Amino acid sequence: MRVIGLDPGLRHTGWGVIDVDGARLSHVANGVISPDAKLPIAERLAFLHKGLLDLIEDWGPTTSAVEETFVNKNPESTLKLGLARGAVLLAPALLGLEVAEYAPKTVKKSVVGTGGADKDQVQAMVRRLLPKAVFTSADAADALAVAICHAHAAGTQARTGRMAILGAGR
Repeated sequence: MRVIGLDPGLRHTGWGVIDVDGARLSHVANGVISPDAKLPIAERLAFLHKGLLDLIEDWGPTTSAVEETFVNKNPESTLKLGLARGAVLLAPALLGLEVAEYAPKTVKKSVVGTGGADKDQVQAMVRRLLPKAVFTSADAADALAVAICHAHAAGTQARTGRMAILGAGR
C-alpha cells in the first residue's frame, strides 16, 4: 500500500508519501506546496489543488489520509484553513482514492503514543520510524505523521478483520 498523508494549510500544505508492507514503513517522498500569499484566496486554492493532483499522479498512492482541522480562536483563520482543507480533500477524491481523516490528537497518539505530544516529539518519532526521511518543514513532517497514522490504522483494521474471519469458521 502506498499512502499520501496531507497536512492542509492555505500558506503551506505538507505532503508525505510512504510505502507500507505489513508492519514495515518506508519513506518515499515529502514536501510542501506553498501558494504565493499575495494571490487571492481562489487562486491559492487552485494552485494547491493542481499541485496535489500532480503529486498524486506522480507518486501513485493507493490511499490518502488528511489531518482534520482544529478549531482556532480566530474564526477567519479557521474558515481559511477549512477552505484549504476542502481543496486538499477534493484532489485525492477526484482521482478515486479513499480519503481517511484523522484528528490531530489521533495522529499524535498513533505516532508518539500520546495525544498531547508537541511538534518536536512528532518530528523525532517520524525520523525514528522513517530513518531515510529528510524533511525541512514541520508541515512535511506532520504529513508523514498522518500517513504513518493511516498505515497503523489500516494495519490494525486488517489484523482485526483477519481475526474476525478466522474466528467465524470455528
